[in-house]
Amino acid sequence: MLTRRHIRVKVMQCIYALVQSKDDSLEKQQKFLKVSIENMYVLYLLILSLLSELHQLAEKHVKHASKKYLVSDEDNFPDSKKFVNNRLLVQISGNKTLQNELSKRKLNNWYLNEEYIKIIHKEMVASDAYKHYMSSGPSGYEEDKELVLQLFKDIIAPNEKIYEYFEDDKLTWVDDIPIVNTYLVKRLGKAKPTSGESFFLPALLKDQQDMEYANQLLTKTLLNDSQWEKEIEGKTPNWDNDRIAEIDSIILKMAICELLNFPSIPEKVTLNEYLEIAKEYSTPKSSIFINGVLDKLAKEYKSTGRLQKMGRGLL
Repeated sequence: MLTRRHIRVKVMQCIYALVQSKDDSLEKQQKFLKVSIENMYVLYLLILSLLSELHQLAEKHVKHASKKYLVSDEDNFPDSKKFVNNRLLVQISGNKTLQNELSKRKLNNWYLNEEYIKIIHKEMVASDAYKHYMSSGPSGYEEDKELVLQLFKDIIAPNEKIYEYFEDDKLTWVDDIPIVNTYLVKRLGKAKPTSGESFFLPALLKDQQDMEYANQLLTKTLLNDSQWEKEIEGKTPNWDNDRIAEIDSIILKMAICELLNFPSIPEKVTLNEYLEIAKEYSTPKSSIFINGVLDKLAKEYKSTGRLQKMGRGLL
């Protein structure tokens, strides 16, 4: 689920938090990193379970409508149970593995805050996508999936109240929400009628090496901070350290650390990844500045033999 770029961003967030708090406890930052990464999976579970809660609320509305004497416009569709029978939503709502994960982690957020589900449901039934889906004839799995994706992209993901709720819950989720939403859309887009329960609950990390990489990058960047500071000074003679933005300094130090301490990661991968992170988390001028500094350093490390790379994919 998490890519190496996401991991780099998580490490960057940890170092930034340390700098802001002026807390030099490495152990505390390692714990913060671990929790921050794990919380990203919690966010994924909550957003996925939001779809399940939406499906269950719709089911309640259908049952209630069957007992009403007067039929409203909302109920006046050829098949009032079409949304409730949506095949993808049935897969998610009936996913026992998902329910076990939520129970194990005591994630009863939507039960305690059901007003958010009601807000989404109200917007959903008022949408053109929902009305078109409910007014059309029988649908197959692909049509069912397309509706869920459209509702997610147009109503759930952009919803400001949901965003504010997550932001208030955990500050690190501000940066995680777009990543998780994008991943969930891709995941649901690949869903099939035969997809098992585990398909909807992918592993957070590809393997244990990713967590080891995260810890090493954090540790080696922090423990060698003064060394990376000197490396940067040598390539920015016209800049005082105070003039380099905090986040730019962190990105540069992490990139230098990775170039010199991770021989299995190709030089181009490191340069490209940190340049992309700079574009997203810093200013356009900063990304140009960072690119220039890293390019100079990489050429110097090559010429002096300090850049030692090995393994596949380095040519």
